[in-house]
Parts: sequence; structure tokens; C-alpha cells
Amino acid sequence: MNIRQRHDIIVRTLRRNGMATIDELAQEVGASRRTVLRDISALRDDGFVIYSESGPGGGLQLDPQSMQTSARLSVGEVFALLISVAAMRAAHSLPFSDLADAGLAKIEKSLPSDKVRDLRRFLECLHIGRISPNQDLPDLGDIDPALLPAFEEAFLGQSLMQFDYRDAKGAMTRRKVEPQAMLILQPLWYLVAWDPERDGFRHFRMDRISAPERIVGSSFRRRHVHFEGDVSRYKDRLG
Repeated sequence: MNIRQRHDIIVRTLRRNGMATIDELAQEVGASRRTVLRDISALRDDGFVIYSESGPGGGLQLDPQSMQTSARLSVGEVFALLISVAAMRAAHSLPFSDLADAGLAKIEKSLPSDKVRDLRRFLECLHIGRISPNQDLPDLGDIDPALLPAFEEAFLGQSLMQFDYRDAKGAMTRRKVEPQAMLILQPLWYLVAWDPERDGFRHFRMDRISAPERIVGSSFRRRHVHFEGDVSRYKDRLG
């Protein structure tokens, strides 16, 4: 369990239980008392107000007014929330869209300026359309969770990335590409990339990508990607 995960569990435990001892928190996160004490200090530095009460029945208590968890979200986490809402809207399966937009707007406004800048750049790569109702989807699989962090590094750093790709016939190849855009045609998600070996754009279904990684030290230039008329760029609502 990494530091971020421990911090999240500590905050959730204090929020849920109202009060907890150091020993209880240590057992919850599977760490030593000393580690939990360092975590509490780090959370206080992040703006969480955590009170200590000594004596029998005492422990740590979190001020609910200080739970600014949204400010601790990463660019990738906020991006994941945005594209999930965008995908649901594209599939016409977002019944509470106004509330979702309002909640996302609050999260966006809480981000530091450097994260807002990175989020804007990330969102510029996102395009959304609608899939043909006649499209056959017999082999739709799960998307590798490691894909989004790899995309974040590659898109923001304009670095080449490589991955294993399984084509429609099941053949596996190792591909090295310049990531240019993400395309959502719910329920299909694509990486649109320039393939130097084939000297052209290729659409890679994300559920067929595995073992993604950014190629450190590489770089490429942005290219104009042409989409059909029913595909549009995601319009972010950052101020």
C-alpha cells in the first residue's frame, strides 16, 4: 500500500468512525504507529484539521469542514471522472447530468493552476462520437487500468509509447506509436496514434492494448487528426 492509499484510508476511517486511535489506524492500513503518525502529520500539512484527544476514550478526530479531498486529486483522476461522464452522456445513460456537471465543476475549480493547465492539455486530446447501431461487438473486453496513467505521461510529455496489441484475429504485435487523440464511441474506446512504421494514423481499440509504457527520452510533434462530422472535441468547462 502506497502513501496516497494510506492517506485515503485514514481519512475515510476518521470520517466513518468519528474517532479512532493510532493503533486502530495502524491496523487499518497495515503499518506501524510511527508510519501512521507521519501520515497524520502529512495530512495536517495538506490542510486536514485533525484533533487529538488524550486519555481513556480519546483518539484522533477529523474536522468535517476540512475535508478538501478534491484538491488532492491527480490530473489523471479528474480526467477519468470527466471522460466517464462524457462516455455516459454519449451513450444517453446519464440521468442526473446537471448534478454530475455541477459536481465536476466544483472539483475543477479546486485544482491548482498547474493541474488545470495539464487537464486542459489532456482534454484537448479527447474526442467523442456515436458508434453505428449496426456495429458488431462480439469480443469486447476490459481496458487495462494501467492505460490511463500511461496515456497521461505520453500525452502531456508528448512522448512516444509502446504496447502489445491484439488484432481482430488474435495476433499479438508490439507497437510503437505517437499518441495523438483518444476517441470514445461508446462502448468502444480508441487510441488514435501516428504509427511511424506504417507512416499513417491507426485506431487502436483500448480493450486490445496491454503492457503500455511511455518511451523515456522520446518526443514527437502534434498532428492534425481528421474525424468524421459526428465526432466532436470534448468541451471542458474550466473557467
